[in-house]
Amino acid sequence: MRKIVFVTTNNGKFHEVKKIFETKNLEVLQNKDGYPELQHDDLEPIAAYGAKWAAEKLKLPVMVDDSGLFIEALSGFPGPYSSFVEKHLGNHGILKLMSEVKNRAAFFKSVIGYCEPGIEATVFTGTVEGTISYEKRGTEGFGFDPIFDYNGVTFGEMNDDDKNKVSHRRKALDKFYEWLD
Repeated sequence: MRKIVFVTTNNGKFHEVKKIFETKNLEVLQNKDGYPELQHDDLEPIAAYGAKWAAEKLKLPVMVDDSGLFIEALSGFPGPYSSFVEKHLGNHGILKLMSEVKNRAAFFKSVIGYCEPGIEATVFTGTVEGTISYEKRGTEGFGFDPIFDYNGVTFGEMNDDDKNKVSHRRKALDKFYEWLD
């Protein structure tokens, strides 16, 4: 079985990636060392920088995932700052910001960065469109999943298998796997 090192401190992301790749005969190993996060308005440069940095430090081929929730009415906020915003404002804070907003369009975006030592990183992007719900629904997933509505069901209401069929991360991982294969 082929192995890949996934550099992430986010256990939710690790478990999703591991489960998705189980069906593809690819074993995912978690490295929790992390990497310095480039400050940028786009996820692609952040993932590329993180993958390059981690590959050089660990002297191994690695993958990273940088993801974000982009809300149309908030000009794409929280976007690349989603992890920070989720820690400090949480779902409740986003719902409060959106309380008087009618346009609830949003999308999740995931960028997988892959790099081997001595070469430039390659990135793979996946998105899924939805809306921001009016309240938290569901206890599954992590982060903003309970407020991201996809076709009438929040990611927080979906079990892992259902979410992993349609998620932004799945779409990015499918592109990555096709390239890797």
